[in-house]
Amino acid sequence: MIDELFRQIAPRHSALTAVRAWDGELTYHELHRRVDRLAHRLQQAGTAPGAVVGVHLPRSAAAVVGLLAILRSGAAYVALDDRYPPERRDAILRDAAVDLVLTTPSGLPDLPTGCRALTVPDDLDDLDDKPAAPSVVRTGPDHVAYLAYTSGSTGRPKGVCVPHRAVVRLVVENGFLPVRDDDVFVQYAPLAFDASTLEVWGPLLNGACLVIPPPGDLSPEEICAYVAAQRATVLWLTAGLFHRAVEAGLDNLRGLRHLLAGGDVLSVPHVNRAVAALPDTVVINGYGPTENTTFSTCHRMTSVVTGSTVPIGQPIHGSTAYVLDDRLGPVADGQVGELYVGGTGIAHGYLGDPALTATRFVADPFAATPGSRMYRTGDLVRRTGEQLEFVGRRDRQVKIRGFRVEPAEVEAAAVGAPGVTDVAVVVQDDARGSRRLAAFFTGAASVLELRRRLTEVLPSYAVPARVTRLDALPLTANGKVDRTDLAGRESHSRPEVGADHRKPATELERGITQLWEDLMGLDGIGADDDFFELGGHSLLGVRILAELRQAHGVEVSPLSFYLDPTPAGLARTVQAAHQMQEIR
Repeated sequence: MIDELFRQIAPRHSALTAVRAWDGELTYHELHRRVDRLAHRLQQAGTAPGAVVGVHLPRSAAAVVGLLAILRSGAAYVALDDRYPPERRDAILRDAAVDLVLTTPSGLPDLPTGCRALTVPDDLDDLDDKPAAPSVVRTGPDHVAYLAYTSGSTGRPKGVCVPHRAVVRLVVENGFLPVRDDDVFVQYAPLAFDASTLEVWGPLLNGACLVIPPPGDLSPEEICAYVAAQRATVLWLTAGLFHRAVEAGLDNLRGLRHLLAGGDVLSVPHVNRAVAALPDTVVINGYGPTENTTFSTCHRMTSVVTGSTVPIGQPIHGSTAYVLDDRLGPVADGQVGELYVGGTGIAHGYLGDPALTATRFVADPFAATPGSRMYRTGDLVRRTGEQLEFVGRRDRQVKIRGFRVEPAEVEAAAVGAPGVTDVAVVVQDDARGSRRLAAFFTGAASVLELRRRLTEVLPSYAVPARVTRLDALPLTANGKVDRTDLAGRESHSRPEVGADHRKPATELERGITQLWEDLMGLDGIGADDDFFELGGHSLLGVRILAELRQAHGVEVSPLSFYLDPTPAGLARTVQAAHQMQEIR
C-alpha cells in the first residue's frame, strides 16, 4: 500500500527532488527507477511477501531506496541502529526471523547463522546497471510494513508489527500537518526510532522533498544550521533536543512552517520562547506510542501556552483517544484516568507474543466497527475541554532522551551479569531538568564490570548514567525495594572507572575537566577518565564538543572524541587543531 501510493505520486512529481542527502540527490523519477532495480535484486535473493528484511544502513539516500525496495518486494523491514550492541541486534534478527540484511559494502560483521547480507552500493548510479523487472506484489492495508522494537519489561525487546494503513493514516491527510509539494522535511531520527516514519514517508507520499544530514549526532546548533542551509520547512525534534535548540537560539529555524517536538514532556517556557521567536511557524506537541504509529494526538500552537503544562492535544485524523477508569468507563472532564488510543493507526500487536498483545491491545467498546481494538498506553491524562493533558505514568516506563525505556529491562540485564546479586534501577532528575537512569546493585561485581556488561547488551540510551554498589538495597516497611529512597540518592562523587585518578596537569586539561564536571554533575574527574565510564552519552558528547568549539575556536570531530574520550585526549586533539591552524 505504501509503495502503491509512492508509485502513484512519483510520475506526477517525476522531475522534483525526492531525496537530497550527503550520499546523493534523487528526483522522484530516479528514486522510482533505483527502487525497481533493488527490489528486483531482493526478489532474486529470495525475498517474498511476508518476509522481514533487516536494514543496517546509516541515514542516507541509499537507506530510503532500501526501505522502498523492501516494501516493493512485498516484504516488511526492521531497522537496526548502529548503536545497538551486537547481542541486542542479533536477538532482534532472530526474533524477526530475518534471512536477509541490507547493508553497506563494508558489510555487517558476525551475522547470526542463516542470515545473509545484501549490499546497497555506495554509488546509487550503480543500480542503473541492474535489471529492472521486479514481480508486481500488491500489499494490502493490513500487511505489515515494518517492525519496531521497543524496550520490554522481561528483558527481551518487543517487536511491534505496524501495518501499511497505520503509516498512511499518519502522513496522508492527517489533520495536524498539511503537506505541500514544496515542503522540505528533515530526517534526523534513526530509522529504528519510529519518529522516522513521519520524517521519511511524510514527504515521499505527498510529493515533497526529504533532506538527510550525514550520519552521526549533531549539536542543536548544527541541526538548526542544516535546517537553514537546506531551507527546510518541517522538522521533528525530541523534547530534549527541542529544549536545547531553543536555548541555543532559533534564528536558523525561521523558515520552518512546522516545528514538531515530543517523545517526552515539553517545557512551557521553552515552548513559549519558540512560539514568540517563530511567528510564522506552527509548533506542534506530538504524543503517541509506537503501538499507535508515532502520533496519536497532537497540539498545534501559534500562541503562547497559558497553563502549567503543554497539552498533548486532540486525536489526529483516523485516531481515537479515551480517558478511562479501571473498569474501562469514561472519567469526567478534569478527572485523571488512563489513556487508551485506537483507530487506523493501531498496530497488530507484538511479534510472537499473543499473551502480551492480548493484555495491551484490548477490545474497543466504543467503536462502531466490530472487532476494533484500542491500546492501553499506561499514561495517565486528564481531559480539559477538548484538550488532553499528560499527568504521568501508571507503570515504571520512562522516556530517556526521547527513547522509551523499561527500568525492568535494565534490571534484567544487570541481574544476568556475573557477581550481581540484586539490582534496582530508578529515574533521577538532574539539576538541569534532564532525566537519567541510576542503577543500584549488591554483589561482588565492580561498578566498572557491571557498566561494561550493560553496554554490551543494552542500547546506549538504556545504560544507566549512574551505577552504584551498595551493601544492601533499602526496603520499605512492607519489604519492597524503596525506589523513592534510591531516586533521591544523588551522588556527585567520581564513579569507579578503569583509569587511575590523575589530576589535570595543564590549563587546557583543567578547563576540559571543569567543563565535564559542570555538565555531568560530578566532582573530582581525572584527566584520564573515560567519558562513557563516567556515565556520559552521545548527546552530552555533542554538547561538550560544541562548548569546546565556542571556547577555543576549533572543530573536534565526534570520531576523534570517541577514539580517546578523556579530558587529556580532548586536550591533545584541541592542541593539534590549533597547530594545524597556525600552519595554514
